[in-house]
Amino acid sequence: MTVIVTAVFYPQAGKKQELVQAMQRGIAAVHEEPGCELYSIHDAEDGTITMIEKWTTVQDLDTHGAGEAVGILNGDIAELIEKPTLVTRMTPLPSGTEAQGAI
Repeated sequence: MTVIVTAVFYPQAGKKQELVQAMQRGIAAVHEEPGCELYSIHDAEDGTITMIEKWTTVQDLDTHGAGEAVGILNGDIAELIEKPTLVTRMTPLPSGTEAQGAI
């Protein structure tokens, strides 16, 4: 069963674009990790940056969480966020069509 994750990043005032730029090196590293099906950031209307992730297995996600790429990402953004990132793991509840009912 795949695992979906959201990670909400809270940029310091006036630092959103710097945060987005600082995330690029870590994102590129994560895209090379086994089991990474989706790892993309989005500009949320509340001023945060929200990452949506999809992992093939819980083990892949756990390995990612303890891996070097997360360390790179966290180090690169540490001075640009105002509070800790809110990370939420979710299990898909497919409904409707296969193409539209699950990420």
